[in-house]
Amino acid sequence: MSNLITRAIEGVTGWVNDRAPALVPMYRKHMSEYYAPKNFNLWYYFGSLALLVLVNQIVTGIFLTMHYKPSAAEAFASVEYIMRDVEWGWLIRYMHSTGASMFFVVVYLHMFRGLIYGSYQKPRELVWILGMLIFLVLMAEAFMGYVLPWGQMSYWGAQVIINLFGAIPVVGTGLTEWIRGDYLVSDATLNRFFALHVIALPLVLLLLVVLHLGALHEVGSNNPDGVEIKKGPKGNRWSPTAPADGIPFHPYYTVKDLFGAGFFLIIFAFIVFFAPTMGGWFLEWDNFVKADPLVTPEHIKPVWYFTPFYAMLRAIPDKLMGVMVMGGAVIILFGLPWLDRSPVKSIRYRPLLHKVLVAIFAVGFVILGWLGAQSGSDTQKLVAQILTAYYFAFFIFMPFWSRMGQFKAVPERVTTHD
Repeated sequence: MSNLITRAIEGVTGWVNDRAPALVPMYRKHMSEYYAPKNFNLWYYFGSLALLVLVNQIVTGIFLTMHYKPSAAEAFASVEYIMRDVEWGWLIRYMHSTGASMFFVVVYLHMFRGLIYGSYQKPRELVWILGMLIFLVLMAEAFMGYVLPWGQMSYWGAQVIINLFGAIPVVGTGLTEWIRGDYLVSDATLNRFFALHVIALPLVLLLLVVLHLGALHEVGSNNPDGVEIKKGPKGNRWSPTAPADGIPFHPYYTVKDLFGAGFFLIIFAFIVFFAPTMGGWFLEWDNFVKADPLVTPEHIKPVWYFTPFYAMLRAIPDKLMGVMVMGGAVIILFGLPWLDRSPVKSIRYRPLLHKVLVAIFAVGFVILGWLGAQSGSDTQKLVAQILTAYYFAFFIFMPFWSRMGQFKAVPERVTTHD
């Protein structure tokens, strides 16, 4: 029986190879013969988890579009219909809304891992830039998706964010009208946001993900030591020409990623079934009320993954300067490979000063996220101003502080400690 199965598999494989001979070499290059460093740790789960959540968003999004109606008159009612009358519709909707938040959780952690291990340094500058482009597209995708339920916060959030473009001199007014497709947020806005959310931006996102992975596999993965395994000794039990400190991505890291995915899905399922709104952080209470242009919510705020940048916007009294600061907070991340002048990549071998500055940066970003969701008292605004100043100072002065201090000796080969 086993021989029959083996021959059947070989027959199918041979048939495919004869007609698509590039598939097997591509599989080997990116899976079975892609040698990743043997010392990956917990931080290296988040890239594969981001891919998992992307698949979840695409699949659940397809099912939601089967019942959603992109019309200002019917959008909110269609979401209610999905939640109440479509079989398992509530589950699909909560998987999608929870997936949006979890996407940003894993992406932020993935970016932070790159920061602490220097994964943006030579030769991975292009990998980082493509990753940042993914982040930008993901922000646009999330914003437009947030408008689609047509609840109170969807409507007024769109009103506030789109009106920010009006601060741009000369072209601001025309630009906001072009984005809305009308003189105010209306049916035209909802229709174009729907088209961009379900067709255009996902295609761009998928293309960037493929390019991101392709660029990564060309230069090889970084590791917690920041040591290039390609430059080390060659030869292991899989291949005499492979890096001695590398192991095949498949099956070793695919199995490891499956374990991480299982743990992640347990947490994901717990949120979906027991806390889909996450206390108003994942889904705001106001968004369960139909959009009403005549009733303004008491406190307009974006969903949590935008609140750090929203806090920076509110911290600046001048509207135009606030928009520039908010946009600059994302754009400056593109320059990270050239701002960091450290002679070593990993934070493991950097001075204490570097670790303290990075820790303050991370804590400050989280606090900004909390401040962006608050009412914005004078004290909160002052704290936001201080943290915004530190955020930019962290990057502006990086060329100087990244070279300061006594660095530890970097090992010639990767270590195995966590």
